[in-house]
Amino acid sequence: MQVVVNTSVPTEDMTKVQARRVFSMRQVSWANDSTITVYVMEDHHPTHKVFSTQVLGLFPYQLDRIWNKLVYSGLGEEPIKVKNEQEMLERISSTPGAIGYLMNNIQIDNFNVKIIRVGEG
Repeated sequence: MQVVVNTSVPTEDMTKVQARRVFSMRQVSWANDSTITVYVMEDHHPTHKVFSTQVLGLFPYQLDRIWNKLVYSGLGEEPIKVKNEQEMLERISSTPGAIGYLMNNIQIDNFNVKIIRVGEG
C-alpha cells in the first residue's frame, strides 16, 4: 500500500497520526498553506479497506462516521470518492495539493505524483 500525492505537495513523509488527520479531513492544508484535496475509494473497495485498516488503523465505517459528522455539523467536507485506482491516479496527478492511496503494484510513471512514506508516530 502506498500513499501518493501530487508533486506540488511539500513533503516526502508523514506520520500515521498526520495521515489519520489528513484522511479524516481534520487537517485541510499542507505546511505551505496550500489546500489538501483528499481522494478515497468507496467503502467496499478492497484497496480502501486495506488502506483504512493497515495505514490509518481505522475501519472504513469509522472513517465514514467521521466524515458524516463533519458534513452534517457543517464543520467540514467529506473526501472526493473515486471508482478505482486508475481514476485515483489521474485525479491526484491533475490536482495540486492532492493525496490518495494505491496498491503497490500500480505504476505511477508518467504521472505527476510521488510516493510519500508513512511512518510511526
